[in-house]
Amino acid sequence: MGAMVPSVLIVDDEKHTREGLQQALAENYDVTVAANADEAFNLLDAQPFDVVLTDLRMPGKSGLKIIDKALALAQRPAVLMMTAYGNIDTAVEAMKRGAVDFLTKPVNIERLEVLIQRALKTKTLEVEVKQLHERLDEKFSLDGIIGTSLQLKAVIDKMKLVAPSRATILIEGESGTGKELIAQAIHQASPRARAPFVAVHCAALSENLLESELFGHERGSFTGATERRIGRFESADGGTIFLDEIGEISASTQVKLLRFLETKAVERVGGSKPIELDVRLVAATNRNLEQLVREGKFRDDLFFRLNVVRLAMPPLRDRPEDIPLLLAHFIQIFSAENGVPPLTVETGAVQTLQAYPWPGNIRELRNFCENAVVLRRGGSFTEYDLEPKFRGHHLGGNQVSDLGHKTVSPAANQFSVEENEKRLLREALIKARGNRTKAAELMGVSRRTLHRKIAQWPELDVTDK
Repeated sequence: MGAMVPSVLIVDDEKHTREGLQQALAENYDVTVAANADEAFNLLDAQPFDVVLTDLRMPGKSGLKIIDKALALAQRPAVLMMTAYGNIDTAVEAMKRGAVDFLTKPVNIERLEVLIQRALKTKTLEVEVKQLHERLDEKFSLDGIIGTSLQLKAVIDKMKLVAPSRATILIEGESGTGKELIAQAIHQASPRARAPFVAVHCAALSENLLESELFGHERGSFTGATERRIGRFESADGGTIFLDEIGEISASTQVKLLRFLETKAVERVGGSKPIELDVRLVAATNRNLEQLVREGKFRDDLFFRLNVVRLAMPPLRDRPEDIPLLLAHFIQIFSAENGVPPLTVETGAVQTLQAYPWPGNIRELRNFCENAVVLRRGGSFTEYDLEPKFRGHHLGGNQVSDLGHKTVSPAANQFSVEENEKRLLREALIKARGNRTKAAELMGVSRRTLHRKIAQWPELDVTDK
């Protein structure tokens, strides 16, 4: 696509026509002409054009072949068809091939200018939509999910198997574990990726509002329904609907949802005509649906319909080895948003954050990173910059990563002996609030030994002497 002046290729076997059109458009466009399809093919292979204006009937290959050629290119131009033999069948065939509009000869220049501008706008919109989809593919791709833990890899492996299918999926996990991100990634990895992804947070709406929101309503179906409304299921036709916190929906909504899963059709509130839809359902819950079924609060038949494929999102506390990667990811994002250099998180701070249980999961970690970037006091962040709530926690097993020299990056799952000793010393100093005598007692070593260790690792020397 031309950076400044839009480029137009005119293809017509009649010399006076193509030269006349070239002269008429030359003031506003970079115009190139071709006398036949073969010349046009060579030009299309040699350079990109924004618009192709081609005659239909020419010796050799017809203008329909030029449409096929132009729209097979990586940088697709908008195509306009012109002919002296204009009829409905020709116009329909040209439009089926991908032409954006149709003109008859002799060409009205004013109308041609309008159609070229309209074609350019259409082409710009197509490029923007393509770029949006590319960004969505990148943001919500399975490969873009952050983490290397075995628990997360197990979820991703299962997602790769089920994403191309039509199966209903139930995602379980605590709040903040990324259930909606997983649902979006499934959608982007499915054949429905170019169709709508519609998310509904069920707990945020009352029973009456939720039914209308999901299934739509007819005019006059209830007080305030002054016009027909299309529901979220209809809006998601061809794509995916994501129902978050599905354990919160009422008994009547459960019945309607079960009906959809059985018939693939919905009825608007106040309506009686089933509307058939092609919608994939992905549901999520932070509650135990099986327990709700036992308590009589959730229909067992609906649970079985939802539970075709179950994905269990692990809480962040069960995958501490992913925390360095997530820290680096979010700090990079918020540093870029705020126009500041990326914050370096020191090894001790990362290790302390790995031990913290993160009750708010990834959502809490994300908020922590934004806070750290915004309230930064320098270029690095140490364990002594952490709020008290983050301290005093311990990991079970060998789950802490050795981050090396002041960088946030994935590393080994085990400490060296030296690193383990440094960690114990650091925790003792923090718990003793810098009192060396008390720290030595907590470690079960002499004060002299403690002094020697601090002299060996001066970066830990934040104590009172």
